[in-house]
Amino acid sequence: MKLSTCLNQFFVQYLPRIKGSSEKTIHSYRDAYRLFLPFAADYHHIKIASLRLEHLSVELIIAFLNHLEDKRKNTACTRNLRLVAIKSLAKMIRFKYPQHRQLAQQISNIPQKRMQKKLIGYLYPEEIMDVFNVVDLKKSEGLRDYCLLHLLFDSGARATEIATLNIDYFDAHNQTLAILGKGNRFRQIKLWPKTCELVTLYIQKYRGTPKPLYRHRLFINQRGQAFTRSGIHRLCRKYLQRALPQKRLKSLHAAHSFRHARAVNMLSCGDSVTDIKIRLGHKNIQSTMVYLHMDLTHKRSVQKKFIQYAQSALKHDPKLDELIDWDHKEDILEWLDNL
Repeated sequence: MKLSTCLNQFFVQYLPRIKGSSEKTIHSYRDAYRLFLPFAADYHHIKIASLRLEHLSVELIIAFLNHLEDKRKNTACTRNLRLVAIKSLAKMIRFKYPQHRQLAQQISNIPQKRMQKKLIGYLYPEEIMDVFNVVDLKKSEGLRDYCLLHLLFDSGARATEIATLNIDYFDAHNQTLAILGKGNRFRQIKLWPKTCELVTLYIQKYRGTPKPLYRHRLFINQRGQAFTRSGIHRLCRKYLQRALPQKRLKSLHAAHSFRHARAVNMLSCGDSVTDIKIRLGHKNIQSTMVYLHMDLTHKRSVQKKFIQYAQSALKHDPKLDELIDWDHKEDILEWLDNL
């Protein structure tokens, strides 16, 4: 059987229709085979179109993985992700072509390479307050950014999950938010009163006019389009650079640092690991257990003050009061004179 025929079934039938993989997963696997096919053809000294299922071997795949690290300078993490794509094809081969079961099993037995895990960088409560405080609410996009940063921390959601939020995912009455996470799995979480009021105010008064294609999205950028994952990363990086010293930024992942901070905050408040797992949308408990090994020593007074701030109502925020008052000034010249 030609490998091209097998890959066509893999991407057209198996991944989307049988397994129900997300579009992001399919694109990731596609990128892996864009690299693997030319390498396999060179390895066997044939054209890509001439590759057959029988050309797959453990030796070929290990040579490809070593090529990624040695020639392309990929990390062990990237190497493992490419291996996952190849193992997924092996699962389909075992499922649809029992006569090749032995080959599929050999590929599935290739171990992932152990890698050094980086320390989790998270924001301390006082640092999150500093980030919130550097947002200029007098700018047109100020409240949108202020709302987005609050929601990032309160929800513990990934940047992609925030970018793909729809307006109807937010329930202001019940103070809940539905989040579509990895594996197309929904989870529903409870939000703090301040976050709910911020989102409500943003939707009612400060949400930009979206283009028709993006009218269902919650967060809209200056071009009338939905935010992207990279757009949220840039926004977070901008405010982190304003609020924190450069040395501190080296250990932080812009958007993910809010997610890690939420997990640490829940842990220090006595929430169970299961509660943290559900809120962050982890598939298994092992992903959540990493937070149990972190150093949570920090000032209790700061922690208490931050929790009071986060759980307070919107009317107690003087910065927002100032913004709302400015919007309702009848005499703009009088307001300017008082600056």
